[in-house]
This record gives sequence, C-alpha cells and structure tokens, in this order.
Amino acid sequence: MADLRNNFVSIKSPNPFWLASAPPTDKAYNVERAFKAGWGGVVWKTLGEEGPPVVNVNGPRYGAIWGADRRLLGLNNIELITDRDLQTNLREMKQVKMNWPDRALVASIMVPCEEQAWKAILPLVEETGADGIELNFGCPHGMSERGMGSAVGQVPEYIEMVVRWCKQYTRMPVITKLTPNITDIRRPARAAKAGGTDAVSLINTINSIVSVDLDNFAPNPTVGGKGSHGGYCGPAVKPIALNMVAEIARDPETYGLPISGIGGITTWRDAAEFLVLGAGNVQVCTAAMTYGFKIVQEMITGLSDWMDEKGHRTLDDITGRAVQNVTDWQYLNLNYIAKAKIDQDACIKCGRCYIACEDTSHQAITNFVDGARHFEVMEEECVGCNLCVSVCPVENCITMEQLPAGTLDKRTGKVVDPNYANWTTHPNNPMARQAAE
Repeated sequence: MADLRNNFVSIKSPNPFWLASAPPTDKAYNVERAFKAGWGGVVWKTLGEEGPPVVNVNGPRYGAIWGADRRLLGLNNIELITDRDLQTNLREMKQVKMNWPDRALVASIMVPCEEQAWKAILPLVEETGADGIELNFGCPHGMSERGMGSAVGQVPEYIEMVVRWCKQYTRMPVITKLTPNITDIRRPARAAKAGGTDAVSLINTINSIVSVDLDNFAPNPTVGGKGSHGGYCGPAVKPIALNMVAEIARDPETYGLPISGIGGITTWRDAAEFLVLGAGNVQVCTAAMTYGFKIVQEMITGLSDWMDEKGHRTLDDITGRAVQNVTDWQYLNLNYIAKAKIDQDACIKCGRCYIACEDTSHQAITNFVDGARHFEVMEEECVGCNLCVSVCPVENCITMEQLPAGTLDKRTGKVVDPNYANWTTHPNNPMARQAAE
C-alpha cells in the first residue's frame, strides 16, 4: 500500500491533504472535526495583530458560479481574516496541537507591513506549538485596501523584506502565500526565496466580481444594495493554479523551492496533478465547504489506489515528475501530426462535433453520407485541433491518433517527418532567419 506520509519543510503529517486558511479553519471546533475526518493538516484562518479584531460584513459573503447541473464551479468570497480575538485563536491553536500532535498545524498571519508588527506576533504564535507560519500575501479584498494581503504580494521588494523579518524573529518554517493577481508569478516567488522563505504556497484567490444582480444592479453577493470585488476560488481556478505552480517549479531561479499547491482541488486526481507539477503537498478549501470534511477520505483512498496501481510507493516517487514535460510553446514539436477519429459504435449522432467544427473550426467533419446522418472526420481537412474531442458528450468516442512518421498527411500533402522541429528554427520565424543571416 502506498505511503502517503508527508514531510513538507520538516512539517510532518500523515497525508499531504491540508485544509487551507479559510472559514473551515477558523476555530478549534472545525479543526478538531477536520482531523477526525482524516485531514493531514490545517492552516489556521489568518490571524491579525492584537487589538480590536477586524469587522466582517453581517450579510451575504459568498457568490457562486454553477454548472448546468447546479454543481458549484466557482465561489466568490468577500470575508476577511478571522474576526475572533487573537488570544482566543492562540489558546485554541495550542490546545488543538496538544490534542493532535501528529497533524500539521500552520498559522496564517497578516499584519501591517511594519517590522515591529511581525516581531510582536511571531513569538505569540510560536508559543502555541504551531509547526509553521504562512504569510498571507494573497487576500485581494478588504485587507489589501489597508496595505496588507495582495497589496504586499504584488510588490516583490515587500515580500522579500517581510520574509527576512520573519526568518529573523522565528524558529518556525516560513511558507509565503502568493497572490495570483500579478502578471508574472515567478517574480514574487523569486523574492520570497531571496528573503529566505522555506516554501511558497499558491494560489490565493483571484480578484473578481462573480455576477451582477440585474434587478438591483449591484454585484453579488449584495449587501444592502451594494457589492464589492472579492476572492474567486473553486474548481474553475484550478487551471490557473496549475500553471502558476508549474512556472515556479521549472523556473531556474526557484527550481527546488518547496511548493504547497492550492486552487480548485476537489478530487484525488486534482491533487495528483498538483503533486506531479511540483507541489510537495496540497491545500483544500472550496471542496470542503461544498461537500464537508469527509471528502478527504475519498482523496486519500483515490490517491493511494492510483499510486498502488502505478507502482509508486511514496509521494517522493511522483512529486515533480511532470515538470520536465512542461515547456514553452516555441519548443513544441511541429512535426507531431495527429488526426481526430470518431468511434462509430460509440457515436450517439448528436452532431455537436460537426457543429463545432463547421461553425468555428476547419470544416473537417461530415454530417451526412449517402443521405444518412453520419459523422466522420475528413483527414484532408483535419488540423488535429482537438475541439471535437472537447465538445463530444461521450467519453472516448472521439480520440486523437498520431500519424506515424513516413505516412502522408492528406491535408498538407507532405510525408510526416520523423525528426523533431520547433518554431525556433522554422523558416517562417523571422528571428530564425535573422540568426541564420
């Protein structure tokens, strides 16, 4: 049986599934129930400095995007950091860690971007026995307007500065949580590494307005007739998160920097994708808020079964395995030729592939043959774009098949070249021509 034990920057947990800093980790009651359900660790909801706690709205805090079956695809959140007293949180954290010594407990922290503020809170957190801290440089609403959260995460120099303070004033491992609301995720990651961070975590939520109430003409969620931008999360953000994780994992300047992957993880497969793209563990929020804490049991079982099936014994066997296969577009093999093929036995003749190809692609699929409704790929027109596969409602009905080297591509009239070739040397590339000259 696969060994799912996780050691992330010396923070040990029985599995790689942590709850992210969010409403599900706001109090001991929730965290204890999460640990009983099987979660390997939690990042406690973000703590603020001593004094009056932040004030959250008392009306709706979430807006949603649903699929056609009412399945939650995206969640918009306007809630701020914990609105519970700092000492109450610290007391509960200490008790939870005593009760569950084998589980990871990390404290998320957000205080003003001043050295004294960080210096003051770190010993208080350390005294709880927490395993580490996560610097919340990602929150895109409410706190960012006060010079915290993503207001720090969008300035690499600030990230490096605060990380240095934290490394100076605490023994605990420092995880720097990055905002996706930035042009190039590599820059803040490099800054965090330069400051001495032990790891980065990403992504935090994406700045968004999820929808508009067309009766009240206000963004959702609407509070007293007004709405605000908030943080977008859930399954819909997973592709963005995967790309950003991969960018850090393959960047020569941050290669090897431990990553805690966050963003739309709902199933064991989602988690595995983050792991193979370089994440050392994963953090989950929206899935738990949608389906409850016990969803982790399916994640644990699914990941373990898949690893057993593939012969992977430990998490180290899969972590980062896909990073070497992530490349820039210019290095993709232009001599790789594929064509779509429709399984006639599986085809339900709905015509979606034909409409998509006819109206928006390359007119490469028939709809009638000899007077009968029939959908078939015309190889002489197919560019191998994969759109028909994407819109087909029947799994594996349409597949992409590579043309072997030496065979004729009916669309171009050329024989498939067995040699690798990419855009950097293509005759149509003006940069390639200049280099040759």
